[in-house]
Amino acid sequence: MTTPPPQPPQGPYGTPQGPYGPPQPQQNPYAQQPVPGQPPYGYPQAPPPWGGPGPGGPGFPGMPPPPRKNRTGLVVGIVVGALVVAGGLAYGAFRLVDEADVGGLPTAGGFPKAEYRLIVPKKLLDDEYTLLKDSSSTDGRDIEKTYDPTIRDAKAVVTQYTSGSGGTLVISGLWGRIKGPEFTRDKILEGAVQNEGMTIAVPAREFTPAGYGITVSCQVVRSEEGAISSTIPMCAWGDDNTASFVAVVTAETALQAPDKVDLDKAALQTAKVRAESRKPIAAAEAD
Repeated sequence: MTTPPPQPPQGPYGTPQGPYGPPQPQQNPYAQQPVPGQPPYGYPQAPPPWGGPGPGGPGFPGMPPPPRKNRTGLVVGIVVGALVVAGGLAYGAFRLVDEADVGGLPTAGGFPKAEYRLIVPKKLLDDEYTLLKDSSSTDGRDIEKTYDPTIRDAKAVVTQYTSGSGGTLVISGLWGRIKGPEFTRDKILEGAVQNEGMTIAVPAREFTPAGYGITVSCQVVRSEEGAISSTIPMCAWGDDNTASFVAVVTAETALQAPDKVDLDKAALQTAKVRAESRKPIAAAEAD
């Protein structure tokens, strides 16, 4: 009778071991046992809701943390909100206008003819900015109802545009018959900084962009919103039939020091906005 070959020795827990193959994995008696309601060790886990590192940690497998919120985007968002408010306040100063305020301007008769109006183009600044919101019929009501002895037949234009790169353009303007265009322009800029937290960092000065036939007044404002400080260039123009506040904000300008802002560029952008949105009344009504 043939003697059967010897069986490979067994480990203390009954797991076969032998010289002809790798030992089989054993149960670690000291391993931490799963806690009810929690996934076992090694099971993929979701990252914590506060955006901390995933369970793997640096250099180990695990889910990467979600990207942190971009501070620049936060700043731009706050600036845009401030600009929308500023645009609405741009005409608040007119509530206090009386004959003594207009610096000797006649308040009866002599109003210019109504020849031009403001339209709301779908695109502005050579198609870089696209119309996002037109609130002329709602936010513009206060502008139209506000008494100003130097303006007749006012119609409001309040719009917001956005660019593919994240820039925002805010316009708050009016068209009608304007007796004191420069006075109106300056009052617009004064009203725009009445918002709480806004202060003038660079006083307004006049620019005359070549080829546009209009003088534009521009200033730089600092906006404080909680711990966020931001820079806002804003400009305005006024002529016999149209006047408007214009502000273009980008991630770059929002984070700039006020004295580094290129107001020549801001004035040129404002002159372009005027050229693209100011049209003869007959031609505009025919469109």
